[in-house]
Amino acid sequence: MSVVTELILNADSESRYPAPKELRIFQDFLKTGDQRIRIAKILSENEQLIVQRGSQKFWERCPNTPSNSGNERKTASCQRDQGWYVRLVTYSVLAGSEKPLEEIGTVGIKEMYNNLEIPLRNIVEAMRCIKEEAVSMMSEEDAVEVGPYFDYIIRALS
Repeated sequence: MSVVTELILNADSESRYPAPKELRIFQDFLKTGDQRIRIAKILSENEQLIVQRGSQKFWERCPNTPSNSGNERKTASCQRDQGWYVRLVTYSVLAGSEKPLEEIGTVGIKEMYNNLEIPLRNIVEAMRCIKEEAVSMMSEEDAVEVGPYFDYIIRALS
């Protein structure tokens, strides 16, 4: 859900017009539209490169993992998941909200990885590597904007 949708739904649920403070939030959302689109473009155009470089960095830090075992299926599955998180971060940036991560990406995440017997510390470290690669492709201003979305995933896994 985007910031705009949240503002409208909140006001509507109380049968009122958006308050001046809410209108300023909406105005700020519009002002940052170009930045959010620029970040989304960087992430979407470079998803595979971000995942590949992030995986290499992760394997340097954690060489003995299922994703680096030589089993191509396990490697592909891990990289598929990492790409999925990059897409969720992209959706969140566009929405200007953590809601996509909250509603789609982190519900039951710990349980899923625990059931698959994948150490959470490995997933956390892999996400740190993915974040590092993603922000390395951006200006400092854009990196500051996108970083908290990756941090949200890392906190959800910790």
